[in-house]
Amino acid sequence: MYGNTLVLIMGEAKRRKNLGIPPREKTEELKLPTLNKKAIQQKVRTTLYNYPIIPFLFYGAAILILIGGLFFVFKSFNLGLL
Repeated sequence: MYGNTLVLIMGEAKRRKNLGIPPREKTEELKLPTLNKKAIQQKVRTTLYNYPIIPFLFYGAAILILIGGLFFVFKSFNLGLL
């Protein structure tokens, strides 16, 4: 049982060398894409200029979610206000 611990502790490079397998090829590192912040800001601004109703829709949805959350809390805890 204890004689096999060396095999378990052995690194992959030594194991490959002992088995006669060539070393593993190194993979290329992944490069993160670069973001062009100015282009993204320009796209967002042109979209908002073309559709000025979008901010009002987002604010309206946020207010409805908050009111719905308050209603759920009051109803679930039986606070009696509603």
